[in-house]
Amino acid sequence: MSAARRLAPADHARLGLAARAALPPREQAELVLPADRPDPVALFEEQARSRVPELVPVRHGRMMVSPFAFFRGNALGMATDLGVAPVSGLGVQLCGDAHLSNFGVFGSPERRLLFDINDFDETIAGPWEWDVKRLAASLSIAGRDNGFGRKERRKCVLETVRRYRDASAEFATMRALDVWYARADIDEIEETLRNKLTSSRSRRVDQTLLKARGSGSLKAFAKLTDITDDGVRIKADPPLVVPIADLLPDAGRAELETGIRGMLNLYRRSLPAERRALFDQFEFVDMARKVVGVGSVDTRCWIVLLRGRDDGDPLFLQVKEAAPSVLKAKVPTTLRQRSQPRNEGERVVVGQRLMQAASDIFLGWQRVEGIDEQTRDFYLRQLRDMKGSAAVERMDPRGMTMYGQLCGWTLARAHARSGDRIALSTYLNSDDAFPEAMVEYAEAYADQNERDYQAFLEAIKTGRLEAESGL
Repeated sequence: MSAARRLAPADHARLGLAARAALPPREQAELVLPADRPDPVALFEEQARSRVPELVPVRHGRMMVSPFAFFRGNALGMATDLGVAPVSGLGVQLCGDAHLSNFGVFGSPERRLLFDINDFDETIAGPWEWDVKRLAASLSIAGRDNGFGRKERRKCVLETVRRYRDASAEFATMRALDVWYARADIDEIEETLRNKLTSSRSRRVDQTLLKARGSGSLKAFAKLTDITDDGVRIKADPPLVVPIADLLPDAGRAELETGIRGMLNLYRRSLPAERRALFDQFEFVDMARKVVGVGSVDTRCWIVLLRGRDDGDPLFLQVKEAAPSVLKAKVPTTLRQRSQPRNEGERVVVGQRLMQAASDIFLGWQRVEGIDEQTRDFYLRQLRDMKGSAAVERMDPRGMTMYGQLCGWTLARAHARSGDRIALSTYLNSDDAFPEAMVEYAEAYADQNERDYQAFLEAIKTGRLEAESGL
């Protein structure tokens, strides 16, 4: 990549033309599946072996809700399919799981609300098409769940991918620093969309943003803690939130607490020096295991309560396990990173910093040996720092199209920060060959997702997989 950046713009464009000749955009419409495609249920059984056993049924229960919920939790299944399809050969830093629900709002260090990608568990260097295909498929699948007709779903996907294409063209003409500084500021987005939104849509947007602006350590503190004889402690809400005091006996608890304190001391080294000074103003108070998301439900995730000046100065950190990206073994050799991160937590953090316009000031990583003597990688960030997401299941066709376009612009911006933006824009061209191809691909993958979802439900019905719903 570094050598490619030293080429003249015309040379970058030639790379894009060569990629377009090698794999015409129209040919990306075909859904190519592995000849020996694994049983989708077997993939869940394989993943469960490394997950928290008592939380595996909770994950399955959340995935039962709808085909879209299943799709969200089945990143490994789609990675398996993407890995055998032809690609253009142009690489970027991938989100790795760029579906509709992995975009949202959060607070910048300057306390501005930004819209961006907000999940990077699967981030890795790889083919740019993989992110676009996952986003496009999520639109078709969510549209079906919401009762959209085929023409309505087509418009959602077409306009989203067109926006990705057009934004890519814009970024190809921009200076490197201007690309890096580009961001989707929510106040500006609101102003732009205000005349396009009905009053009911405007109210929903306002409610989402109001909730995000009120989300932070103080609100998390009020919701997640109680006053006890021992002081402020995280309150139990099993199995979603289980304080360490309820999870382990005294000896095991002390050992785990000691391990977490040691991890926090080491984690601070992954922070810039000025943020270490800020972090050092806080002391450990309590911790709990917490269930998060859909696909990540049964991974190891902790919340840690820290205290600054007093109990009115809380900081909640999320400590989340970072397993290898589901795409790791699928990325073509020519697009793999030459230097690998020291651990999977660092992979997540570096990928997030590379793709996001602004990142959490406490974003960092560490490797830890647990009380079971297993070494695992984790990344850390603030819990609920002005974070918010759209209710995809409540969107109508017009709302989903507008939201999809915002996601398309955001994904193009993220890709432009790390990839050859001129070559990519040249590959896409200004025609509808690629957007039309993604409409076909998304519908075909939605069909496949429904077949896999039915197999998943059947496995639960027969007892092959356990599921606990309503959590």
